[in-house]
Order: sequence, then C-alpha cells, then structure tokens
Amino acid sequence: MNDRAQSAVALGGGHGLHASLSALRLLVDDLTVDDLAAVVTVADNGGSSGRLRGEFNVLPPGDLRMALAALCGDDTWGDTWARVLQHRFAGSGDMRGHVVGNLLIVGLWELLGDHVDALDWVGRLLGAKGRVLPMALVPMDIRAEVRGLDPDPDVLTTIRGQVEVATTPGVITAVDLEPADPPVSPVAVEKIEQADWLFLGPGSWFTSVIPHLRVPALRQALAATQGRIVVVLNLDEQDGETGGFGPADHLAVLFEHAPDLPVYAVLADRSRLTGDHLVELREVVRATSAVLVLDDVAADDGTPRHDPRKLAEAYARIIAAAPPIS
Repeated sequence: MNDRAQSAVALGGGHGLHASLSALRLLVDDLTVDDLAAVVTVADNGGSSGRLRGEFNVLPPGDLRMALAALCGDDTWGDTWARVLQHRFAGSGDMRGHVVGNLLIVGLWELLGDHVDALDWVGRLLGAKGRVLPMALVPMDIRAEVRGLDPDPDVLTTIRGQVEVATTPGVITAVDLEPADPPVSPVAVEKIEQADWLFLGPGSWFTSVIPHLRVPALRQALAATQGRIVVVLNLDEQDGETGGFGPADHLAVLFEHAPDLPVYAVLADRSRLTGDHLVELREVVRATSAVLVLDDVAADDGTPRHDPRKLAEAYARIIAAAPPIS
C-alpha cells in the first residue's frame, strides 16, 4: 500500500480528460496526489478552436482550456474562474461561438511567445491545482484509414481532420498524425518519465486518446516509464468514432496502435459490463500483463459520462492497493 503522495499525469482531451482531471484534482485535495499534470491533444479543427487555429496559426486552445478549467478549485475563486474560462459568447457577430478562455490563452501565446509558459500563467490566474501541457508544440492533424466509405468493402479511404474523423459514417481502422514526428515540450516528456501514475482515457478514442500514442517522443516516454499506466475505458460506444465497439474493442484497438504500452490496470464501470462484453474484455486484458479493475464510475443520470467523485474514489483505491515500485 502506498503511504506517500503520488505524482500523476492524465493524457487525453475534451470532456473525457476534463472528468479524469476533475477526479485527480480531488486527490490533490486529499493529499493522495501531490504533483499533477495534463498532457492534452492539440488536433481540434472545429468550432472556436478551429477558427483561432486557422486565423492565428496557433495550437487549438479548446482542449487545453477545458483541462485548465477542470483543475480549478471548489472554492468561490476557482468556481468563478472556471465558469469565466468556459463562457461562450452568444450574439450574431464575429464573436459568436468564441470562448473566453480560448481568447485568453491565444492572447498570452502572442504576448509571451511560449506555449507552456503562457499556460502556466493562466493556471496561476485560476489557482489551478496542476499544470496543463500540450501534446505537441505545433498544431496536429489526425489522419484516419476508414472502411465503408467506398462501395467496395475492402477499400480503405483516408480522411483528415479531427472533426471529419470524429463524424465519419465509416469504420475507423487506424489513425495517425501529421506531422508524424512533431516537436514536444521537454516538460511534458519529463512529467511522463517521472510520474508514479499515468491515466490514459476516457475520451474520444481515436481523436483524443490514441493520438498520444502516435507522437514518437510521448510514446517512447510511456513505453519506458517506471510509473503505472491505467487505461480508463469509455462507458459506451461513440457515434462516428467507435460505433459498434464494445469495451474489448476499445482496448484491442489501443494495443494495435501501441503494442509495447506497459499497461498496469484497465478500469471499467462494472454496471456497463455484463455477459459477453465482460468475457471478451477479460480475454483481451488476460493477453496483457494488466489487471482488470471493475468499479462504480458512471454518473447516476444514465448518460455515458464518468462521475468525477466516483472516478476519484476508484483512482484512490487503485493507488492504495498497488505494491511499491521496486
């Protein structure tokens, strides 16, 4: 059993990473985690992020903004700044749809000229309980090989762009990134190398989770880590990206993209795993050196979302039960 505070890194993007970071922030509060960082996907090409990316040739700020908001405290200061950061302008003019936090981040990037330094400044303003780091230091494009878009079922079609991949009516067989070997912040690599715990997922599987495994510097750091990697499975399939996927399919496709990933544990919600799905998942996990952890992590409202407090409790149980790293 671990009797000291642990360092943790969460990897992903969007709402899934927000849930995982919200959970880990609670573990910072109870002193289970004393050093927390997020490594965030930077491939978004839609909405406010896509517009700012195209106009200013910057990283898409949206997923970074959501990660920062998740790290805000539960006090009045943190709650207020989280809401400010997430506020989206209405109206009918050019500002419609833009998000305050996106503009703040891009403004600091222009002023300071350093992605990581600017994000740290935003974090200090918010009182964030952890650091937010981009997956790469240049905007990324996701490229997917998709089956089912051609009348010939054996033909694979290449599509590009996060929005296009996330909404394809075909079946995604593989994803990669452009550029293939982007520059990465040394801080992000260092955090991965030094972390006691690394949480991959939940989130959009092909556009938020797996992309981290396609960045050579991050994948090498993950493959060599002495920390413990926990894969957090989604609660359900996602239309467009993983339509028809069961839990075992999610895990199998992750290992197809990174067969050398040393996963310590796979966390799944027990209420969503019954019958054949449970049997199939156990078989995939058994083929690795990982352990399968079933816990109660789903929100009580019936939506396929993780409840941050339940997720925090599950994370804490996994950390407490793990033997010391020799």
